[in-house]
Amino acid sequence: MKDKVLQTIRDNSMFSIGDKVIVAVSGGADSMSLLNILYEVKDQLKITIAVAHINHCLRGKDSDEDEAFVEDFCIKNDIEVYIKKVDINKLAEELGISSESAGREARYTFFNFIKEKINAQKIALAHNANDQAETLLMHIMRGSGMEGLTGIKPVRDNIYVRPLINIKREEIEQYCALNEIKYRTDKTNFENIYARNKVRLELVPYIKTNFNNDIVSTLSRLADTIRKDNEYLDSLAEKKYKNYCENDRGKVIIYKRIFLEEEAILTRIIRRAILGVKGDLNNLEKVHIYDIINIQKNNTGKKVSLPGNLQAYNNYGDIIIYDNNKNKICKDIYKSSYILKNDNNNIDSLGLKIQLRNIKRNEITDFKTNGLTKYFDADKIKDIIILRFRREGDRFTPIGMTGSKKLKDLFIDLKVPKEERDKIPLICFENEIAWVVGYQISNKFKVNNETKNILEISIEEGNS
Repeated sequence: MKDKVLQTIRDNSMFSIGDKVIVAVSGGADSMSLLNILYEVKDQLKITIAVAHINHCLRGKDSDEDEAFVEDFCIKNDIEVYIKKVDINKLAEELGISSESAGREARYTFFNFIKEKINAQKIALAHNANDQAETLLMHIMRGSGMEGLTGIKPVRDNIYVRPLINIKREEIEQYCALNEIKYRTDKTNFENIYARNKVRLELVPYIKTNFNNDIVSTLSRLADTIRKDNEYLDSLAEKKYKNYCENDRGKVIIYKRIFLEEEAILTRIIRRAILGVKGDLNNLEKVHIYDIINIQKNNTGKKVSLPGNLQAYNNYGDIIIYDNNKNKICKDIYKSSYILKNDNNNIDSLGLKIQLRNIKRNEITDFKTNGLTKYFDADKIKDIIILRFRREGDRFTPIGMTGSKKLKDLFIDLKVPKEERDKIPLICFENEIAWVVGYQISNKFKVNNETKNILEISIEEGNS
């Protein structure tokens, strides 16, 4: 079994030379086997190990004895060990989630805390082939997509590694017996009170008896095959995402041409866009993905709500996804005006830093700038300089025009989303709009060959 574990480690590049590895140890057969093997091969792999154990306080005296067992083993073998007690039932009640979910939350929070504390690189978990098979069956019964059918990944986020993922539970028990490895038995694993236990104790044995005696290996192979196919499709989608999507100030724009892609790629791109805004895909379901696809087929302005208070809306065929929480700034801010002085101006409520600088025409030859630095003919500016937001009846004179047009019509021409129009800063010279920030400057104040003095305005965006 040790050789199979080493092969899994090598095949999946689980460790690098010099890695410090936290081994998650409950005290059961799986985790004790993992700990013994990694302890035995640590010099060979050139890694160091530490142990993390969390006492869930679910089984009273038994939980405390599990803790003492793990601690005693580590002390005897001179292994660095970290232990924490968490009342999982209390935590579940506080968070309003199941005890299973609370346990998982507590474990990963603790493991990552220890990882940061001791500057570890990897966290080794003892999931095995049976866990993989059970997970796959549960996902199938829930109607999971391809991502769910990849099951438990051997390596996740280049942090969490599972060296036993190809080892069956029977092999682990045999290994413990042959090597006289002691372990603790959690009696709740034999109670049919959790869905996973029912799959383990009833469904898998039934399939073995009536359909396929080697169902665990079969499902493990299926997960591995689907994982490879899924990784390939994900890599294609990632390339398309980088080429045809834009992360713009906390929102993601999915350009309309991407909706011509095959559905398998399109749905992945949408998931990636949501991840880019939200940071996770918690509570995201298939229906949300297809809601986005459907509003893209409708007229501009159509919206759909997504988990985590995200919004997606159709902007002339492009889909814009943003976080509604971050998008909500007090409306009074957008009714305010800010007088700008000839120096540095910090407007904390908007998260903007604005610099005004007077320069001579001969001091600058290249007027190519980024979108947030613009130049104006200073001699045409007679009044105070103001930053404000749009008002009813605003008009603007675009470059190349002598007459003005409604600011509303300019926004329509530029396909600026309705939700964004009230939030676009306007630099005004008294009552004249000189710059629609991020879009255009006014023809009235542009620099030309007769310009002698120039006003440079630079805007830096911070956190609002």
